[in-house]
Amino acid sequence: MDALRAAPSSRRIWAARGLAVLVDGFQIVTVPAFFAGIELPLNAAIDIAAAVVFVLLLGWHLPFLPTFLTELVPFVDIFPTWTAAVLWVTRGGMKPRTG
Repeated sequence: MDALRAAPSSRRIWAARGLAVLVDGFQIVTVPAFFAGIELPLNAAIDIAAAVVFVLLLGWHLPFLPTFLTELVPFVDIFPTWTAAVLWVTRGGMKPRTG
């Protein structure tokens, strides 16, 4: 099955990495809004949108599922889980293609 899935381009990999850093950075910076209960629906919407975009950019990978579920737990999402998942998925994707 892996042979049928084309490797993502370096542009898609860098776009996914940049988006992961932005999403995690936003969630870390806006932690004080949680105390007022303001950001919870917005945070969930951002996580859903991020998950969809990562799958569109990189294809479906198993690390996205536990990351998504972890991001839905309040206060646990201050850890850069999207960044870690994207880096894990793309860890060998920048190698030149042969053949």
